[in-house]
Amino acid sequence: MTTQTTRTSAQQYNAFLAVCPSRQLLDRISDKWVTLILCALAGEAAPPGGDDAPAEPRVLRYSQLSRLLVGVSQKMLTQTLRSLEADGLVTRSVAPTVPVTVTYELTDLGASLHQVVSHLRAWAQDNMDAVSAHRASHGKER
Repeated sequence: MTTQTTRTSAQQYNAFLAVCPSRQLLDRISDKWVTLILCALAGEAAPPGGDDAPAEPRVLRYSQLSRLLVGVSQKMLTQTLRSLEADGLVTRSVAPTVPVTVTYELTDLGASLHQVVSHLRAWAQDNMDAVSAHRASHGKER
């Protein structure tokens, strides 16, 4: 596929139109759990007190993801992983062990999306104090 072909096919989608399929994709990938799963699989979810080594993509079991994403329900984690797999953003591997071992890993497409959403996650963490201050002052004005 040439660059010209890529540009042409990308131009046929416009998320500002209600019927555009890219709007559905945008809705799916803008979920907080999607962002956190992608960041976890990219190796950004270091345990507290971990080293400052650069993040490396990793393969995680369902139970590891569940522990890293504190507060996610089993149902939500399962649904989100299934949608990410259906969209080609993660791969699910099943090893015939007892009990069965299921692991998840970023695909190249998922890694490219991670490059975008990791900045969003970092922005949220870096600016939470300022947003909280604005929220508090906004509530006092009413």
